[in-house]
Amino acid sequence: MSRRRLTTLLAAGALATSAALVLSGCGGARAGDTASTTDAAAAESCVDTSGDTIKLGFLNSLTGGMAISEKTVSNVLHMAADEINADGGILGKQIEYIQEDGATDWPTFAEKTEKLLTQDCVAAIFGGWTSSSRKAVKPVVEEHNGLFFYPVQYEGLEASPNIYYTGATTNQQIIPAMDFLASQGVKTLFLAGSDYVFPRTANAIIKLYAAELGIEIVGEEYVPLDKDDWTTQVAKIVAAKPDFIFNTINGSSNVGFIKAYYEAGLTPDTTPIISVSIAEEEAPAMGHEVTGNYASWNYFQSLDTPNNPAFIAAWQAYPGSSGVTSDPMEAAYISLYLYKELVEAAGSFDVDAVNQAALDNTITVDAPEGVVTLDGENHHISKPGHIGRINAENQFDIVWASDEFIEPDPYLEGYDWFPADVRDSLVAAAG
Repeated sequence: MSRRRLTTLLAAGALATSAALVLSGCGGARAGDTASTTDAAAAESCVDTSGDTIKLGFLNSLTGGMAISEKTVSNVLHMAADEINADGGILGKQIEYIQEDGATDWPTFAEKTEKLLTQDCVAAIFGGWTSSSRKAVKPVVEEHNGLFFYPVQYEGLEASPNIYYTGATTNQQIIPAMDFLASQGVKTLFLAGSDYVFPRTANAIIKLYAAELGIEIVGEEYVPLDKDDWTTQVAKIVAAKPDFIFNTINGSSNVGFIKAYYEAGLTPDTTPIISVSIAEEEAPAMGHEVTGNYASWNYFQSLDTPNNPAFIAAWQAYPGSSGVTSDPMEAAYISLYLYKELVEAAGSFDVDAVNQAALDNTITVDAPEGVVTLDGENHHISKPGHIGRINAENQFDIVWASDEFIEPDPYLEGYDWFPADVRDSLVAAAG
């Protein structure tokens, strides 16, 4: 099992370099994988814990096509840091954060990660959005034995000793969305995505599960992340006449998609959309009313939990706030609290000690989405599943919810319809 394999890596202290962890073309620890060996010693940390502060890195796209989403993630990380500092810091040390701009450019994410770890000497990095940004960061944090906290839903098929995942993996968002569609009697589905690793991998999984559910995929189209013209692709949707569109488009490209959708005469009444990247902040930025369409997330602002009202109030009062909360920014917010819990359980900022604490303790965070629990073996957290329908206020009315929190299964090893050979090929293709 992938979880046991990751545990073995952690227990053995095999955190030295990315070369030791690049498995099946992806770097994920999986069943049957054998870590390559290296004579290089583990990277020596330059993190300074001698003073009253601890440096952390925030790495978000503040410019480029993903800025529409990532600016809020950056700002809520600042809010979480301010809250933790006001409450005494982490192990009594105040957080000193260094903000970097990934600029929606994957090489820049890698370069900024290298800088944060080796020049700024941060103890951990928080951020990213697209899987391409995470894939760019991954070998760098593995080489330098750093820590990266990733806050956004993604395609799964990954587990790294140097990454903690606070967004949903596939069985916590994609599969609940498909279960919802099946419960609504959907028989035909059209897949529309941005042209990069997350949408293509997610859609490969969707097609397998759709076959299991008896749902026919009647079309599949992609547009590059930095392009906004969906006219040709939407014309194919019109011709296919699907019951639903499954949207794995990210960033500002969604604006072009929604524009083409309405210009082609499609509406939520005739051809509804279910999205996995449009949340409360993105909905009013689409340039067109999107009332009646759906999204699959683990957190919505409308969620009725004990901690959500205080979280919403704190965010709305925070300088530069967008005024609305959303799943990715909530997952970013709790990522800093998860780090605090890990460090304090370890009694140390040392990466190996933090990872051991994840294995030895039950680490929980009382989050706005509910009490989440860390799986110390695969570094993902339990999450509730929710489907929301966009209302006229660009909020989401929850129309479906999982019966309980969903345990993370990033490699979908608990699903018979997902064969091992397909899993391995997708892991290799994801890179």
